[in-house]
Amino acid sequence: MKVAQRWPRWVRRLTLAAVLILAAATPGMAATGSSSQCQHSGCEKAGTVRWIQPLPGSWTVQNGITGTAPATGQAYGALGAQLAAVGSGLTVSAYRASTGQRLWTTRLTGFAPGSSITAVRVWPGVVTVGVTPLAAGAPPAAATTPATATTPATATTPATATTPATATTPATATTPATATTPAPGTTPSPGSTPAPDAAPATGGGSITADGPPRREVVLRASTGHQIRAYPAAQFGGAVAASPSTTVVVGPHALTSYANRTGAVRWSRPTGPVPQDWQVDGRQFYLAVAGDGYLGSAPVTALRRINLATGAQRVVRPHGSSYDGMLSLAYQDVVVFSSARWAKAYSGSTGQELWQYPNALPDTVDAVAGRLYLISGNTLIGVDPQTGTILARVNAASSSGLYGVREGAVLGIDHGGLGKAWAYDIATQRVLWTSRPLPWPHYFVDLSGIGGSAPPGEDAVLLAVCGKVGPQPAGTAPPPCARPELAVVNR
Repeated sequence: MKVAQRWPRWVRRLTLAAVLILAAATPGMAATGSSSQCQHSGCEKAGTVRWIQPLPGSWTVQNGITGTAPATGQAYGALGAQLAAVGSGLTVSAYRASTGQRLWTTRLTGFAPGSSITAVRVWPGVVTVGVTPLAAGAPPAAATTPATATTPATATTPATATTPATATTPATATTPATATTPAPGTTPSPGSTPAPDAAPATGGGSITADGPPRREVVLRASTGHQIRAYPAAQFGGAVAASPSTTVVVGPHALTSYANRTGAVRWSRPTGPVPQDWQVDGRQFYLAVAGDGYLGSAPVTALRRINLATGAQRVVRPHGSSYDGMLSLAYQDVVVFSSARWAKAYSGSTGQELWQYPNALPDTVDAVAGRLYLISGNTLIGVDPQTGTILARVNAASSSGLYGVREGAVLGIDHGGLGKAWAYDIATQRVLWTSRPLPWPHYFVDLSGIGGSAPPGEDAVLLAVCGKVGPQPAGTAPPPCARPELAVVNR
């Protein structure tokens, strides 16, 4: 039945989220070269650490995929052309993307105790932060009471980059970590000409009507001051933003707001039950199923909504329904997945384009123009319009894999000697590895927006631990005495 068909996608998403907040005991070692800036031309070489800066808050370490993680809750981060932002609890910190200078730290206010950040997204001129209240019946986490807002932080000196270590072949593990992180974008006013870099994000999630409400906070990128806060769906939030406007997936509507006044520019109802959605450039696709994504009713239509103007139209399949659940959208192609296959349809006409048995949609490589499927342990890159296989790499189930960018698989090795690496799909060889980055942690967003490796930026954002504290009694994970944020050139 349809609920069972959804399971592989949500297993990957929710298992990854659960794994990222687990903790276990592990020995430690100090990171070298922290707190100084790279001063030579080799800094721009792929695999070189651009900078490392201290992270605020309490963090722990683990050898596995969790790596360096907050002592309570989960961290979310995003990287843009101008800044990197990381949020945990109710605190958001921003760093200059080029040098690592800490620009500001903001403590969000006005939220009930136990509320926490569940998404951070960087756009030109603004940072959007999703905040979700504590679920009913759950114990509140420590130190989550809101305090005063924006507190500028003193700038510190970035780390010295070192020569990348000798390349090693990525190890095979068991659980793939999807990373459909899109480029930051903005939404122009109707009739205006978008800037060259003003492409809305690619990503998706589910509009939820029953879960706890979420607020999407818009912060000014230059200062961290709060501009507005808008109602959002639990797996929704900002899908396009700029200093002037923000488009938010809300509990019952997709709405464009004017940030200066908070007024609604346009709003399109999404219905009373949760539905799947995906974003492809400036187009928002909403599945239409009688009882939502948790029910057994088939998807009989797609609503295609322009994120700039709100103009919408209905796209129906050539048969009675689309086959499966809406899982990915790219280059005017929508991909549905089921327990049996992945099927692609035209996002404009609803015509079926191609299908692959026993495969799941995984991610896209916007620079190479490929859509990637996972079939067993194989990552398959296909032409989104025709389904023609353009690339293939085995051992794609590495738990350290977190994205495909410009024809290369990106990943990390875990533990105290962890490294970041890139594996070229065409030549089947490692392109580069970084120096050791102890207990690396990459950032994910369950909606598919935000994260460690935006396709528009030649860098990777990671949390690492420069020094491990004393091992506590029992099975609790050791604290990280020097949590750090690192940017690696790619």
